[in-house]
Amino acid sequence: MGGDFEEYETEDSIFKASLNSLQTQLSKVIKNKTIDRQFVSSYIFSKKNIIIVIGQDGLVANTAKYSQNLPIIAVNPDIERYDGILLPFNTTNFIEGVENVMAKDYQSKIMSFAEAKLNDGQRLLAFNDLFIGASSHVSARYKITFNNTTEQHSSSGIIVSTPAGSTGWLSSIFNMAYGVTKMFEKDLVAKQPKLKENDLLFAVREPFKSIRTQTNLNAGIIRNNSLTIESYMPNNGIIFSDGVEQDFLKFNSGSIATIGLAKESANIVLI
Repeated sequence: MGGDFEEYETEDSIFKASLNSLQTQLSKVIKNKTIDRQFVSSYIFSKKNIIIVIGQDGLVANTAKYSQNLPIIAVNPDIERYDGILLPFNTTNFIEGVENVMAKDYQSKIMSFAEAKLNDGQRLLAFNDLFIGASSHVSARYKITFNNTTEQHSSSGIIVSTPAGSTGWLSSIFNMAYGVTKMFEKDLVAKQPKLKENDLLFAVREPFKSIRTQTNLNAGIIRNNSLTIESYMPNNGIIFSDGVEQDFLKFNSGSIATIGLAKESANIVLI
């Protein structure tokens, strides 16, 4: 136990040192303000802002939803611990990215969001993925419509993934499916999903077939179309994005969600 705790202390110390280094360097170049992650969703960004994120990939995803397409410089605070798929910069080179953005001479990658829009007008964006289902460990009940096909479902919910999120939660669903199938198909080669730039992929988790529920409509590519889901859950229905359950839409009986590509996008600055 002592060793495990020391690991947490070391990780925390490295992050604090990286944050201090970032703030010190940044203060010499531009006026700045530090916002804790819990306040990002309520912060109103100005069009003159440059957003610098220091943390893990998930923080970039959550910040991007509120960024209004402003340039995001994503900094990896601990390159020995974090893969940093969305973190091209570190504390030794991020200032170059800041200076390039200030000079309006930079390259970036535009990344699309998924959108869940309810019939009452509420909407939620996702950088990596949306979850539509029940907030507790019970089966989600709903009607699903895609490409003119409709079914009633009882499942563990639906994951809708963007290309950015296809190596995250969605990949675990593929790992499970391949793992079970390989028990019977020994020569099966597992492949991770690769989505095109503006594609979304939905997958139904653990669909249950019964007299009243079907399992044929369990995955699909959303491309220039949409997925419609009508809740049959009297309570505990929920839609959340990017693994943040605190930022959610209620999805109970009477709610209809339309899932598709959002008009907004994220602007991730490249090295």
